[in-house]
Amino acid sequence: MAPTPSGTSTPVVHRYQASGGGVPVNAYLVEGERGVVGVDATLTVSDGRALRAAADGLGKPLEGVVVTHPHPDHYGGLVELVRGLDVPVWATAGVIEVARRDDAAKEAILRPMFGDEWPAERAFPAEVVAGGAELSVGDIELTVLDLGPGESPHDTVWQLGTDRATVFSADLAYNHMHGYLADGYWEQWLASIERLAGALAPGATLHPGHGDPATAELLGWQRGYIECFVDAVRGADWRAPERARESVLAAIGDYLPRDELRFLVELSIEPVAAQLGLLDASGDAG
Repeated sequence: MAPTPSGTSTPVVHRYQASGGGVPVNAYLVEGERGVVGVDATLTVSDGRALRAAADGLGKPLEGVVVTHPHPDHYGGLVELVRGLDVPVWATAGVIEVARRDDAAKEAILRPMFGDEWPAERAFPAEVVAGGAELSVGDIELTVLDLGPGESPHDTVWQLGTDRATVFSADLAYNHMHGYLADGYWEQWLASIERLAGALAPGATLHPGHGDPATAELLGWQRGYIECFVDAVRGADWRAPERARESVLAAIGDYLPRDELRFLVELSIEPVAAQLGLLDASGDAG
C-alpha cells in the first residue's frame, strides 16, 4: 500500500497502513526538504519491505528512524526498512532496554503465528534520545515525550516541529480499534493519557499506531475504553471463568462494536484478572 500524505507544508507526513498477518498498524514517513525520517516500522517482513519501498519512492534518502515503543508490531519490520543502510535508529533508553529484553519471548509467541513473516533477525534502536530532547534531521525536528509504562512497558510520544501540533501518539490511543492491556500498566496508561492531554498544542493532530489521524478527543475515548475493560474484568464472576470472559467481551463489545484487533483484548482478559487478584496462576478464581 502506498503512503498517504497528510498536510501541505514541509515537512510532510506520509502514513503507511500495514495489514500483514491481519494486524492493521501504522508507520509514518516524515518527508523534509532533503531527507526522510521514519516513525516505527510495522510488524512483518513484507510490510517492512513495502515501507522501505515507500520511503525510496519519495526520492530522498532515509536519514533515520524513531521507534515509539517496544511492541513488535512497531519494530518487527525495522530490519527490512533499514536493510543495507547505515542510518541511526533512535529511541529512549527504556524503549531500547525493553525491546531487547523481551525479544526472545516475542519470538516464541510470534514465530508460530507468523512463520517467516516474523523476521528471523530483528533490528533494534541503538541511538539513545533522552526524554524531552529535540532531534533535528535537516528541517525535520522531533521532540520526544518519555512516558514510561503504559500500553507497553515503555511508551513514548514524538511531536513534530516547533509548534508540536503533529503528534505521533503511538498506542497511547488506538483509533476505535480494540487494545492490548495484558502488560498490566493500565493505571499508568491512564495517567499518561492525562499527561499528553495537558501537553498538546491547541488543535493538535494525533497520528496513532492503529487507525486514522484524530483530534485530542480520541484520548477521552481511549480513557473510557480502558476503564470499561478493567471495570468489566473486576465485576465479572470469576468462579465461572468462561462466563466471566464472555461478560467482559460483551461489555467491551458494547463500548466498541467493531472487530479490528479484537484478538488483542481477548488476550488481555485473563492477565488483567490475574493482576487484579481475581485469578491465580492456574486460572482458578482467586
